[in-house]
Amino acid sequence: MTTAAPLPSLAAALPGSDLVTDPDVLASLSCDDAEWAPAGRPVAALRARSTAEVRAAVAACADLGVAVVPRGAGTGLSGGANATEGCLVLDLSRMDRVLEIDEENLVAVVQPGVVNNDLKAAVAEHGLWYPPDPASAPWSTIGGNVATNAGGLCCLKYGVTRDYVLGLEAVVGGPAGAYGTAVRLGRRTTKGVSGYDLAGLFVGSEGTLGVVTEVTLRLLPAPRGVPGTVVGAFDSLVAAGRAVALCTRRGLRPAALELLDRACLQAVEEWKHLGIGAEADALLLARLDAPGPAGDEEAEAVAAAFRDAGAHWAERSTDAVEAEALFEARRLAYPALERLGPVLTEDVCVPRSAVPAMLARTEEIAARHGVRIATIAHAGDGNLHPLLITPPGDGRARAAAQSAFEELLVEAVALGGTVTGEHGVGLLKRGGMRRELGPEVCAMQEALKRSLDPLGLFNPGKVVGDPAAGAPA
Repeated sequence: MTTAAPLPSLAAALPGSDLVTDPDVLASLSCDDAEWAPAGRPVAALRARSTAEVRAAVAACADLGVAVVPRGAGTGLSGGANATEGCLVLDLSRMDRVLEIDEENLVAVVQPGVVNNDLKAAVAEHGLWYPPDPASAPWSTIGGNVATNAGGLCCLKYGVTRDYVLGLEAVVGGPAGAYGTAVRLGRRTTKGVSGYDLAGLFVGSEGTLGVVTEVTLRLLPAPRGVPGTVVGAFDSLVAAGRAVALCTRRGLRPAALELLDRACLQAVEEWKHLGIGAEADALLLARLDAPGPAGDEEAEAVAAAFRDAGAHWAERSTDAVEAEALFEARRLAYPALERLGPVLTEDVCVPRSAVPAMLARTEEIAARHGVRIATIAHAGDGNLHPLLITPPGDGRARAAAQSAFEELLVEAVALGGTVTGEHGVGLLKRGGMRRELGPEVCAMQEALKRSLDPLGLFNPGKVVGDPAAGAPA
């Protein structure tokens, strides 16, 4: 890719487009929320409003040798939306229309810039539900959720983004034809095995295979009744992890099973004053949505598992306001901790039986490196988010946090897990991914990238890039 700035040629190829060149605005569009992930300087950003504009931009960039880096709301935590040197940032946040809600077939068709919570609200008016709910749902876009295969609180029972993507439209190049070609992948039927699952391949590809411009999503009927909540308080993170493993062994499957440690609870309370206590070292929050007596039975079984694993108390919440405040604390934990200093965010996922061991290793790594680590987790599916907090401007603390970050990746893989459950590889996890998958599988991924994007136009250096190369130029 060129590092020159062919701005006049881009402007000529995209007449009437919203092409951004102001340095301050470009800086704000050049990176996501990943701490310390490298970013290059784009030649411009295009605030696209249609598939036609995206097609024209991709075709022009292919002719000029300019990389294309797609972005949505910029809420990513791995550097997947960070600009490369001399690229065009393709801002899709203004492609934000819900194009169709098909009540009869339980399908929605949306543009990539639709915010997750806005989609939930739109389909709720029709008595429907879109389950994937990352903690960033009030801000993150469906396009970004598709790019990283986002999960969230409900994924334990209801699955992740890939489980709801039936089909998509993408602007691609390579074997599909000239760069700037729009193709439709997947379907809108419940079943379909006509050829390879190319739509599924695009989910989680982080914009490295093409630019998603439309998504067809599966919906569910809206849940009935009021969900129940069971809260368990534990004297240690490891004891909370044992409770997660015990719930799995007993075949319990709440809609959500979330963990917060004392540091997270204190940070949220000091910021938002929700009236939650932080007396325990760890809390487990289980949300249960089975109706009637079955829900009561499930709630008691979960509470019993918590107590049997060592909770010093575990009860079903009878106060809906209190229960909602606790789940709100879970969603607010990351921004609350960000107020204390730079936060390097982990996203490891281990087998549920290995959750206690991974939590113990997290505490040991924190102590050995002298790093403050707060932990939140989608504990029920083994997806842990250790948050490494450093004082602002402290270079030694930053180096220690980065060393601890890499060691956490190693330990997760050693326990049979993965370096990323839902945040994506981006820039921060490339080395970890290569260690996890091995050279043969990485070679397969690189071959796919070359086949579908022979010019290396789409988000170069992300996911399959050389981890030693920094921000690709």
